[in-house]
Amino acid sequence: MKMPPTHDHHSREMTLAIKMARRAFDKEEVPVGAVLVLEDGSTISGHNQTRTWRDPTAHAEMVVIKKAIRKIKNERFVGTALYVTLEPCAMCAGAIIQARIPLVVFGASDPKAGACGSVLKVLPNKRLNHRPQVIGGVLGEECAGILKEFFRRKRKGRMGVSR
Repeated sequence: MKMPPTHDHHSREMTLAIKMARRAFDKEEVPVGAVLVLEDGSTISGHNQTRTWRDPTAHAEMVVIKKAIRKIKNERFVGTALYVTLEPCAMCAGAIIQARIPLVVFGASDPKAGACGSVLKVLPNKRLNHRPQVIGGVLGEECAGILKEFFRRKRKGRMGVSR
């Protein structure tokens, strides 16, 4: 995949992930969005669905990976890039490794569950067989802001979300 390494390009793709996070927010899901850019430049997007589907594995990254499997009919995502508004957790990092996604770009760091260095160092990890390139902090303030607003409203009792 010929991916321009420019910040503008990453910002454009992250903006799509942010739109997905806002959809999750509107559905009272923890507002995390993800976009997978395929080798041909097309995109697959999704957002957290854990409450809607009553499925703890339905993180935005997992939703997008499952959609991509159906579209590309392959479990290996060579030539793709994943954009996600929040640093992937250990579960999602494991799926990213198994899918062989070569580039992961995230917005906000996750000091409670991040697996790209905030809590754990799953991505990248030199001891693993697949080590995607990881770029963090792309539109990080905007990504973090959506999460902060969501949890602020939750604490004030204006949303029915519980963990």
